[in-house]
Amino acid sequence: MELRDQLQRKIVLDGVPQRVVSLVPSQTELLIDLGLEEKLAGITKFCVHPEYLRKTKKVVGGTKQVHINRIKDLQPDLILCNKEENTPEMVEALEKIAPVHVSDINEIEDAFEMMFQYGQLFNREELAKTMVNSIRKKISTLKEINKGKPTKKVAYLIWQDPIMIAGKSTFIDTLLQLNNVENVYREDRYPVTSLEELKERKPDLILLSSEPYPFSEKHIEFFENTGAEIILVDGEYFSWYGSRLLYAIEYFKNLNF
Repeated sequence: MELRDQLQRKIVLDGVPQRVVSLVPSQTELLIDLGLEEKLAGITKFCVHPEYLRKTKKVVGGTKQVHINRIKDLQPDLILCNKEENTPEMVEALEKIAPVHVSDINEIEDAFEMMFQYGQLFNREELAKTMVNSIRKKISTLKEINKGKPTKKVAYLIWQDPIMIAGKSTFIDTLLQLNNVENVYREDRYPVTSLEELKERKPDLILLSSEPYPFSEKHIEFFENTGAEIILVDGEYFSWYGSRLLYAIEYFKNLNF
């Protein structure tokens, strides 16, 4: 089997992978939902869905730092990475162990492409197609609900000190747009900002994400004098780009921006 990943890197496999190491939590969840749990040999400590998984699979480290020897000992025939989550140095080292598939997700269509590629890799084409079609229908419903609503301005925070924002060219920004809200930070990727600049941007809403920084009720007071409404949001629904999208749309409906 031969295909190219989302960085257009050629991957050559002898057949359907039987021992897989996944170094991206959202992609691990996708494998589970594609019925591939038995093929998972190794995961990261952040692969928390389903909850029991870390008790049944070998944990090989985090997303930025892994134990190369642990992965090597697992004798995988495929390793799954992501351009943003994992470093180029990590991918280079892992390629000495097994073929590495690297995803690159900024738009919803990128997520769908990854699902289709996994369907091809693991002989789950029909299930992947059904999953994508279901997500498309949910997205269409959400767009209908949002049609005609006034557009609110938002700032989506991912870190506290320094204050970091999800800007454009991110999957988070794509999902903000899906919710018919305007990101007041149009800089690329994840710019650092300040409380003073937040006030100047005049967002209607400040969204405090649960990940990667665990914002909670205790952080709301710090941002209250910006004049914006402060909302705690589940970061998994805004940044996990696999099968989590099936549930994210219902979550967005309940947020009702």
